[in-house]
Amino acid sequence: MNCRIIDLRNKEVINVNDGTRLGCVCDVEINTEDAKLMSVIIYGRPRFFGLFGKEEDVVIPWDMVQTIGDDTILVRYIAPISKSKNNNPFSKFFNS
Repeated sequence: MNCRIIDLRNKEVINVNDGTRLGCVCDVEINTEDAKLMSVIIYGRPRFFGLFGKEEDVVIPWDMVQTIGDDTILVRYIAPISKSKNNNPFSKFFNS
């Protein structure tokens, strides 16, 4: 199956490990030295209408992509352990 990068955009990404919806493809990373697709990038969701920044972007290495369908992309993704939260004074009131 041939696919263009524009065809990957806005496809929903589903993690087959636990069935969670990770988001939609927003960007891809390409290695320009050997012209290979390196990863699929899902931009982080805004927190509280963008007033408190946004979540971290999800970068999924290309070797974790299992299947590309018409509307969805199935991946076998294990989320990295996130670093400690920043010192936001409102963090005790809002769970992210």
